[in-house]
Amino acid sequence: MEGKEEDVKLGANKFSERQPIGTSAQTDKDYKEPPPAPLFEPGELQSWSFWRAGIAEFVATFLFLYITILTVMGVKRAPNMCSSVGIQGIAWAFGGTIFALVYCTAGISGGHINPAVTFGLFLARKLSLTRAVFYIVMQTLGAIAGAAVVKGFEGNTRYEVLGGGANSVNHGYTKGDGLGAEIVGTFVLVYTVFSATDAKRNARDSHVPILAPLPIGFAVFLVHLATIPITGTGINPARSLGAAIIYDKEHAWDHHWVFWVGPFIGAALAALYHQIVIRAIPFKTRD
Repeated sequence: MEGKEEDVKLGANKFSERQPIGTSAQTDKDYKEPPPAPLFEPGELQSWSFWRAGIAEFVATFLFLYITILTVMGVKRAPNMCSSVGIQGIAWAFGGTIFALVYCTAGISGGHINPAVTFGLFLARKLSLTRAVFYIVMQTLGAIAGAAVVKGFEGNTRYEVLGGGANSVNHGYTKGDGLGAEIVGTFVLVYTVFSATDAKRNARDSHVPILAPLPIGFAVFLVHLATIPITGTGINPARSLGAAIIYDKEHAWDHHWVFWVGPFIGAALAALYHQIVIRAIPFKTRD
């Protein structure tokens, strides 16, 4: 009996009934900043998880382009906005698809599905250059494949008449307007990604990693509502390139640089803001 009582006391001391939750669960003193990812990690190339992650990015970007471009073309095909899902429906298609795909792939590849997101996370040293380049290549190939399947379904004539979901700066706006819209829109997205996946918040609040796909998808939805009238909303270079390559008309290439330069600048600004201002990582003393 004495032995059992001792076990009970030991268990009570080891597992207290009242566990701290939320912001009190872990203090700054408890938290250990994860080390930055190495610039090159040759061992990754010999790991199945590395190739599996790239395949996941390809499939996710393929599905993203397939669903969203079909939605855009469905709206353009309708005789008027009232007989289709309209701009709000397009925004929901982009945001909802990102929410679902990030949820599905976050545990495999991180659920980037966007070269701008990958670039921002690379600048913050969250992944190696090897993995970042591999992700961007697979995202781009997935986007091209997704747009090609849509063209196969719609047929050449209808696909070209409906614009193929290609991005361009709309009439009444300058290239500078389009560039600014892409920079700010991508900043909103990538800043949300950093906040939703912050390792410190994950350690402190257990619900954060579970809910991460929701704010990311919602950010995509809101940015599309704001910038569809300006650029059709890129904020994803793979999405813009995939649609442009398959559509392959002159006006799809006229402003194409905007949909690479803008998102990459926006992603870089978001990475700098989160790492330097919000987390103040350069100013922390290193042990």
